Amino acid sequence: METKEILLELRIKKGLSQDELAEKLFVTRQAVSRWEKGETVPNTETLKLLSNFYDVSINTLLGTPRKLICQCCGMALEDETISKEADGDFNEEYCKWCYADGEFTSDFWKKYAYLGGKDKFNEFKIQIMDEFNALNIEGMPKIESLNMLAGGYVNLEYRLPNGKKVKFLDDKSSYLGNQLECEFGEERCFGIVANMDFLLVCTYEENGENPELVVYKKR
Repeated sequence: METKEILLELRIKKGLSQDELAEKLFVTRQAVSRWEKGETVPNTETLKLLSNFYDVSINTLLGTPRKLICQCCGMALEDETISKEADGDFNEEYCKWCYADGEFTSDFWKKYAYLGGKDKFNEFKIQIMDEFNALNIEGMPKIESLNMLAGGYVNLEYRLPNGKKVKFLDDKSSYLGNQLECEFGEERCFGIVANMDFLLVCTYEENGENPELVVYKKR
């Protein structure tokens, strides 16, 4: 759908006339009419007002020209999952689980927001990927992306040579990591996890079954 059709549909769903919508947005009825005819597009500030009023992202108002991806965890974003700032504006960079009310929800992100924000964090991610790739583990493909992962979902239990089982992660912490298919086409996958202190590489079967530790390295 084009922007003009989306704006018309949203107004009708709200049960508003062009005059009523114009009054709420502090614009003229003629402006609303031109939007819905496709003669003009609302300016940036008006798009923000429309986004808040209809509770949809600006990306949706513009006909979804971009595929939105959370820059924290990597999940695809839709209006229902996009994060919001403290003032209610959509933040189309993150999902609502990684960023809410103007703050990062992850302890890991908070540390890097303090140290220098998104750019600093991206530099750290590149450094971690380089360190993983430098391990040159046979069968593990090149790491090209990392996502934010909750410790409780990736804290697998490994059996040591002496028969004891151990976990290396904290369920309540967040880590950078990813899952990679083995280059040899086997049924096992590689799992990688890292933070500021260590790198961990393991393999496992479907749903994390039968995990085996490959590398645990202090940084």
